[in-house]
Amino acid sequence: MAVGAIRTAVAAADRILLVCHVNPDGDALGSMLGVGQALLKLGATAVEATFPAPFVVPEPFEAMPGKQLLTPRPGPADFMVTLDAASESRLGAYADLLGTVATVVLDHHASFTGFGTYPLVDPRSPATAAIACELVRRLGVELDQGIAECLYIGLATDTGSFKYDLTTPAVHRLAAELLETGLRPGEISQRIFDTRPFGAVKLYGDVLSRSVYEAAESLVWTSATLGDLARHGQPAYVLEGLIDGIRCAAEAEVACLLKQVNEGEWAVSLRSRGATDVSRVAIALGGGGHRAAAGFTGHGTAEEVVARVRAQLRS
Repeated sequence: MAVGAIRTAVAAADRILLVCHVNPDGDALGSMLGVGQALLKLGATAVEATFPAPFVVPEPFEAMPGKQLLTPRPGPADFMVTLDAASESRLGAYADLLGTVATVVLDHHASFTGFGTYPLVDPRSPATAAIACELVRRLGVELDQGIAECLYIGLATDTGSFKYDLTTPAVHRLAAELLETGLRPGEISQRIFDTRPFGAVKLYGDVLSRSVYEAAESLVWTSATLGDLARHGQPAYVLEGLIDGIRCAAEAEVACLLKQVNEGEWAVSLRSRGATDVSRVAIALGGGGHRAAAGFTGHGTAEEVVARVRAQLRS
């Protein structure tokens, strides 16, 4: 880890920009805001954080410490940190800054395409938040409760509340270190995982009732449309937890959730029980991720997109 060079670059920077991927999840936002607060403690004078449009912070993350750093229209920057983005395309227009300013890349996806001045990427890490925490430590910044809460949210979300395979003893030790700053895990978990509008509960019921099980590919899938969101008056972010509602089907090895973004465009989430490498499927279809959790952008009807997934599973 090029900590000395990063520390020197941070000290010399007038304005630092942190960017995470489009439609950020808890790991992306938590890592970004945790690092942002740490850079301020390190002495950075101007730090802004953002992500590509649509610039909407999901309600469960509205109370996250460091949220004041977020802006939809950041100013010019002479140093950048990208977080939880495995490819330049996930950074939207902010990818244009790559190559023009020194950039630290924090990521944990095996599908990382290779970019940035200081790529700190570890596919064995359970979350970008774990890599961010290591960077914060190496920079000599003491964890406070605000930084710790952001990193804990990132760690908890990407480990599925500490139930996925990458939840090692080291992950629990890191969680304990973060909790020792005074965090209340019950309150955080309720806010992040166990609170949603009643309209979202009704929407989940509609979408889950359309689930299809295909025994030949050991696949269970369903789709959530823009019409579903409009009918129940819900924003798109409420769909983030819906994949867990179908991945628990005992008969299926692979779960697939299609979330409509525009007419003929879908954000596709894939989950595996372990025997199938869904990152291979996602990469073949233009996306990326991990063995047990991956995703891509699909085009066409829902049935056409699922047919492509089915073909990859067969191959």
